[in-house]
Amino acid sequence: MNKLVKIDLFYPKYGLIRLDHNTCKESGTMDKLRAIQTFVAIAEQGSLSKAAQVLNSSLPATVRNLAALEENLGVRLLNRTTRRQALTEEGKEYLLSCRDILNTIKQAELRLHAQQDEPSGLLVITASVLFGQFFVSPVLTRFLQHYPKVQCRLLLLDRIVNMHEEGIDLGIRIGALEESNLIAQQVGQVRRIVVASPSYLHQHGVPQNLADLAYANCVIFSGNGRRHWLFQEQGREKQIQVSGNLECNHGIPAIDACISGVGIGQFLSYQVADHLAAGRLKEILQPFALPAQPISIVYPHAGLLPSRIRTFIQWIKQDFADKDSLTPTHARPLLCVHENLKP
Repeated sequence: MNKLVKIDLFYPKYGLIRLDHNTCKESGTMDKLRAIQTFVAIAEQGSLSKAAQVLNSSLPATVRNLAALEENLGVRLLNRTTRRQALTEEGKEYLLSCRDILNTIKQAELRLHAQQDEPSGLLVITASVLFGQFFVSPVLTRFLQHYPKVQCRLLLLDRIVNMHEEGIDLGIRIGALEESNLIAQQVGQVRRIVVASPSYLHQHGVPQNLADLAYANCVIFSGNGRRHWLFQEQGREKQIQVSGNLECNHGIPAIDACISGVGIGQFLSYQVADHLAAGRLKEILQPFALPAQPISIVYPHAGLLPSRIRTFIQWIKQDFADKDSLTPTHARPLLCVHENLKP
């Protein structure tokens, strides 16, 4: 991949030399960087023909580049005869400066390549609070241990953020994405499910339909701003108002209350996967569950991504793909990860 390097160098005798691999032109037609490379090659090879071979150029083009450079500088750099050529005093001085210039460009390109090869710099990531705690934070910890030159800021927020305005590189979002200019790659999916403890179900019975929720003690999670639960009945989404004697603005206390037998709750499947697998909670009302929701990585632009962003995207994809333990055999997948990743 070609890198665009722009360098301004000032030499008292020769003035400002502006170098740009693609656009740096002097006097309308002369490529100053190419002319400098030509002059250094001639001086080091000892002949125009050998310099042309090293530069993979023709002899006439090599001669023209040298002549244009000398005309631009207003000095003769080489004394040329039919048999040999020798640097003038000005040429010797200019050669040292030209070598410095080419070395500066080489070092700049090496630094750019190194930044692409080894992730470094600041990485700002956002996710919802619980999903960030359960999945993103552990992934990020392992990533930073492997790439210590990366600095990360993790923002766990239960709200949609403006990634452009808040300077965020990557977001992990659950659910259908609104129309935007963000690039999205789906990395998995989760379901919204209703659960209760075996003790609660033994004492109060197992709800068989949505109407039974009117008689249940529902533990309400208010962190998402809703006081109703979402279901699907006869192919249509349905909102059910619920009530109970406990309301929490954070998911963990609400889940703990359900495990303790206080009531029933509706959560995203990943939030209760371990409790379902261990038998501390049971899923109920499965026929009325909504279709699975996507888990997506989103980022603001589709151009060339810095190595730290590109590498973390691949890292978290692989980590999610390895989470087979979150797919219990007794129910539909709680966290289904797949390879059909499309922007």
